[in-house]
Amino acid sequence: MKVSSEVLREQLGLIFRVWGMPAEFIEMTSRVMIDTDLHGIDSHGIGMLSVYNNWRKMGRIIFDAPITVVTDLPSLCLIDGGGGLGHPVGIQGMKIAITKAQETGLGMVSVRQSNHFGAAGYYARMALEHDLIGIAMTGTPGSAVVPTFGKKNMLGTNPIAFAAPTRRNPPFVLDMATSTIAIGKLAVAKRLGLPVKEGWALDEDGNPTTDPVVAREARKLTPLGGTRELGSHKGYGLAAMVDILSSTLSGAGILCVTRDKGEEFNIGRVGHFFLALNPATIRGDDGFPDELDDLIDVLHATPPVKKDQPVLVAGDPEWEAFKIRTKIGVPVSEQLAREIKNVADEAGVAYLLKN
Repeated sequence: MKVSSEVLREQLGLIFRVWGMPAEFIEMTSRVMIDTDLHGIDSHGIGMLSVYNNWRKMGRIIFDAPITVVTDLPSLCLIDGGGGLGHPVGIQGMKIAITKAQETGLGMVSVRQSNHFGAAGYYARMALEHDLIGIAMTGTPGSAVVPTFGKKNMLGTNPIAFAAPTRRNPPFVLDMATSTIAIGKLAVAKRLGLPVKEGWALDEDGNPTTDPVVAREARKLTPLGGTRELGSHKGYGLAAMVDILSSTLSGAGILCVTRDKGEEFNIGRVGHFFLALNPATIRGDDGFPDELDDLIDVLHATPPVKKDQPVLVAGDPEWEAFKIRTKIGVPVSEQLAREIKNVADEAGVAYLLKN
């Protein structure tokens, strides 16, 4: 079925209110989750609701947690999310980075004591409204990625998002996991009953698997590249870099390190990294968007191998999905609809998604 943004927003609001989330946080969290689905990133939007519900029941999210600024300097800031869900502190963190970039040319915000914040691309794209470059990275609440040559999951999927403003073309928006796929894609494959692609995931013994159930239970993803021969050491290195900037820098902690020390790592210890950069401050003019348009035009003009598959740039598929889904609604599978209904029933609120 296709569901409108308005219905999804109302459904999430009913559930989040029962969970004890303040009205301001409800608006921000719902906005990020729905926007993510509208851009075609089904693994990080409303499909995360049942996961958040499980974490809630485990006591791993404080839905009304205060957000505190710990360190505030002209271009730098450290924020403590208090163990709350990551969307509100993610929005606040990027807003602060944007303000600092407008004032000094560069704004960097580090966040600790947070949780899963959805799709990193949302926060990077926030900078575009102000003609700024935006970067967002995050650690994750669980280990899923197996280092090259290893067989144990040690790192998170640790996504990186980069957004740069244009004038004529849709903006350049790169939003990628540092694993071959995001862990949420295993849940999507399982939900749809589809096999996962070869090279995406490993079983408990570290062998490749295409079974979505086996892959989901093992939670062992390959680093970006898949194998050493195809460059998985690069994805592995990027994943470690994201943890350094998101978690080590903020003091949030990294699961594999705390686990190795025998310490407890709860989900409210996720770290984020946000950066906003003003190209006009560096260049002394406003020509950056025009030159980026020229680059995008040249890349789009690359002769394709197949005429029916033109060359794309980062962000193109998501913008196309956004144009379609804002008109027809967000596709919700039968399995996802059941998951949302179960969460709504458990919360004692009305189930609003109808065919």
